[in-house]
Amino acid sequence: MSRSSAPDVGIITTGHDVADARLHKITAALQNRDLTVELWGLGEAVGGPAGAVVHAGPRGTMVHRLARTAVLPWRTNAKVVMTVDPDMIPIARLVTGLRRRKLVVDVHEDYERLLADRAWAKGPAGLPARLIVRAGSKLAAGADLTVVADSHLAPHQAKHRLVVQNLPDHGFLAPAPATGAPRAVYVGDLRESRGLFDMVETVAAAPEWSLDLVGPVAPSDRDKLEARIEEPELAGRVRLHGRQPPADAWRIAQGAWASLAMLQPTPAFIEAMPSKIYEYLASGLPVLSTRLPRQTRVIEESGGGVLVDSVAEAAETLRRWSADPGELEKLHDHALQWAAEHLPTTTPYDDLADAILKLLKGPSFMEGRA
Repeated sequence: MSRSSAPDVGIITTGHDVADARLHKITAALQNRDLTVELWGLGEAVGGPAGAVVHAGPRGTMVHRLARTAVLPWRTNAKVVMTVDPDMIPIARLVTGLRRRKLVVDVHEDYERLLADRAWAKGPAGLPARLIVRAGSKLAAGADLTVVADSHLAPHQAKHRLVVQNLPDHGFLAPAPATGAPRAVYVGDLRESRGLFDMVETVAAAPEWSLDLVGPVAPSDRDKLEARIEEPELAGRVRLHGRQPPADAWRIAQGAWASLAMLQPTPAFIEAMPSKIYEYLASGLPVLSTRLPRQTRVIEESGGGVLVDSVAEAAETLRRWSADPGELEKLHDHALQWAAEHLPTTTPYDDLADAILKLLKGPSFMEGRA
């Protein structure tokens, strides 16, 4: 298919940066099936997936987001339209129905529980967001393909439901042994509930260590974070890299001694399994983690990390590792061995790409196209 014709798949989002790792993984799997991809999202186009046609813009205000939500489903001329935002589902269903295109909805988080973790979404002010999420979940079930990132996520009944766990795409990772001075790394969104300040205080109490934070910082936490890391005991030891495309993010992690996953037991995270745990293990990075249930099971099973209950315990663990790196070497080996045995090179994203390819080949697909 020539690039001048309609793309096979158009991914539209008003809430995700085009550098988002899941968007890159989905796009890579689609491209491996020789499908053309168009992506509409936030940020800078240069951060989008290689080989895709990327349209990106600034986040703007809530009014801007509402306007984009109404317009984007009309902007893409793709044969299959995919959205990753709950607020986009109603208009996307309307537009794809009118234009007789196929719709794929990706539900990759427990949005209701996620809202419970956001101060702005509580009380009367957050009622519209909660109603949109509930309506979106119901409408998602009627899409041509409903994708969920975990089996516990709604909708549990749909026309065609596919679980696509956020497992590593090994093509983006850069496994390497530890090098240089003791260094920890975190890859992912940064906010207090995700353990942002616990990670900073852990490194503050382990003076031989530095920390690379790779990901966007929540606006509500940025001023406090920047003030803290500029204090004398931390100056130069905590580095903020911002959001990075996945391949760039894991290049920053390359050579780190350990990884951090200190999520708090909020409603959004208590049942979740952060993809970063799998990626850390597949990169051979020993994991220092809080005891959330699913994280605990994987880390205990793999032998690739240590579970802690407090910042003080986490800092003591880092100090022990820098004094005697032999324990880290064993954890590194266990992580890689477990990943090799439990994380397949064929990922759920490949299953998603196959399902979308099947939609494209449907016998009635081309009938009545707008």
